[in-house]
Amino acid sequence: MYGTVARMKIKPGAEEQLRQLSRDFESVQIPGFVSQLVYRLDADPNDCFLVVAFENKDAYVANANSAEQNDRYQRIRALLSAEPEWHDGEIVASYPPH
Repeated sequence: MYGTVARMKIKPGAEEQLRQLSRDFESVQIPGFVSQLVYRLDADPNDCFLVVAFENKDAYVANANSAEQNDRYQRIRALLSAEPEWHDGEIVASYPPH
């Protein structure tokens, strides 16, 4: 598997809008998509980590380079106070295994 971990700073008061966007995106069928998790940090409720997994790097890159994903990203980015910090890489272990 392959994916990304991103640190995101949500604009104050925009958390519910971000949750609604996530619900809106749930029906989108993205080839190779496996899962997504969002962690809100205890230290700062506007500070989150996004974890996304794809079946493989090719599926991840194809999605990242798609116009549809760029549109989704721009909608999300409008709710963030800064650019996310992206950390892409191969997922070498998961539990339970996928």
